[in-house]
Amino acid sequence: MAYVIAEPCIGVKDGACVEACPVDCIHPTQSEPDFAGETQLYIDPAECIDCGACVAVCPVAAIFARDDLPLKWAHFAGINARRFEKKPAAVGQAS
Repeated sequence: MAYVIAEPCIGVKDGACVEACPVDCIHPTQSEPDFAGETQLYIDPAECIDCGACVAVCPVAAIFARDDLPLKWAHFAGINARRFEKKPAAVGQAS
């Protein structure tokens, strides 16, 4: 069961969770080129080790265990997962 970042993060992107994560599964970080263009941070469900270290440091209480997501934010599980889906290489482009 991975953790999920939900709606309270939108427009905040505090980054304390990024620092607390022992496996670097929260993105984008401030040093990544897509940071400014994203409205929130996301947790990679394949990389998350379910430690919960990010939960306590989130200043807006935006991080939930997937099974504990409030119903109104349940769709954020998919939003987080889609952020990390591998895109197929374009035809003629090296992978």
